[in-house]
Amino acid sequence: MTKFPDAAPPKAVQAGSAISPSAPSAPLSRRGLLSATTRLAGAAAVIAAARAALPAGAWAATADAPETTKAILGFIALTDSSPLIIAKEKGLFAKYGLPDVEVQKQASWGTTRDNLELGGAAGGIDGAHILTPMPYLISAGKVTKNNNKLSMRILARLNTDGQGISVHRRYSELGVGLDAGALKAEFAKQKAAGKEVKCAMTFPGGTHDLWLRYWLAANGVDPDRDVSTIVVPPPQMVANMKVDTMEAFCVGEPWNAQLVNQNIGYTALTTGELWSKHPEKSLGMRADWIDKHPMAAKALLMAVLEAQQWCDKDENKEEMCEIVGKREWFKVPVKDIVGRAQGTFDYGNGRVVEDSPHLMKFWRDHASYPFRSHDLWFLTENQRWGYMPADLDAKALIEEVNGEAMWREAAAAIGVAAADMPEGTSRGKETFYDGAVFDPENPSAYLAALSIKRVA
Repeated sequence: MTKFPDAAPPKAVQAGSAISPSAPSAPLSRRGLLSATTRLAGAAAVIAAARAALPAGAWAATADAPETTKAILGFIALTDSSPLIIAKEKGLFAKYGLPDVEVQKQASWGTTRDNLELGGAAGGIDGAHILTPMPYLISAGKVTKNNNKLSMRILARLNTDGQGISVHRRYSELGVGLDAGALKAEFAKQKAAGKEVKCAMTFPGGTHDLWLRYWLAANGVDPDRDVSTIVVPPPQMVANMKVDTMEAFCVGEPWNAQLVNQNIGYTALTTGELWSKHPEKSLGMRADWIDKHPMAAKALLMAVLEAQQWCDKDENKEEMCEIVGKREWFKVPVKDIVGRAQGTFDYGNGRVVEDSPHLMKFWRDHASYPFRSHDLWFLTENQRWGYMPADLDAKALIEEVNGEAMWREAAAAIGVAAADMPEGTSRGKETFYDGAVFDPENPSAYLAALSIKRVA
């Protein structure tokens, strides 16, 4: 089995409010009139600048003002971290009273975990762009030092879809794609010849691990017995396949597209083909930080939700990619990011799909809302592979970690109508590409129907 790696809102102050009348005064001289005109022009310039910087208005200090102006958030260089970067770059954190929010790059998901354990006050981070299962694994003490439990909360889903499973270009001759039945015999042949067959993901029990495992198992390949499932940080995936250390990997963008652009391998499938509109990354925060700063947490969430709305607009995709591609963020050519962000997928094996329904979504189709039924699927799959115990009280853990109530408060505060929010906390039954159905009302039946698993 794969081991874990070491280690009511404030009201906006509108510019241009009326000036209170004063007592009558003597008529202005020509010099006085010019002086007054100059002062008014200066004031108008300041107001115009404020409007340009904060088009929706600045937030006044009230009893509901954030308890702190600072939070430290981590991110990995993946396109689905864009809402945090855009919230910083576009001044949305500042707009909601958090001008000192820092968004810091993390080297790996293991580093993200370590820095969350430290916390912002001790040189780490308070929250992060994170693989959805990780706050559960951390809260349960499954991936932490000495198995200490650190309570986390998920405040929003950052995106749906937009990941990929890529394979080395030599497998194009076998026609490996969503249907990869030929891999079982091929991998067995390589093992018989003494080669260790490696498939990479980004963190045990995380989304990429679960997509890779689901795909392999659905094609008859046991991810623990037929191959070695290894951990590689997202930005290192392409380099590792270039030196031929792996047969396949699962990761988010832009690394699948970069692999294609460098002609090293190709995309066998996008994860949206495996499960359409599947949940992916989340905004996770330490629970103690939220409990200490509840209004700041809500303000931070409001900024991220507004950034998600901005990122999801087609007319903003190119600018988004130009921003996140900068040296201080991804340090990646825009051409490696923008195509798939806009819905054009060059798979690298002669297949090109335009206007793909499986492009990354940040807001549409309730992409931002953290459905509890989705968290239950992740926990069930973690039970499937032995990362979580078979007797896990999933309902209690979801009650602790899932923060959908704060999501609804923050969404209402930025003007999202109740009719535009999900009616309940479940999206209902989910159907996968191989015909498997997950019913959140009966997860045990889903588990029982799976042929390759580690749980009885």
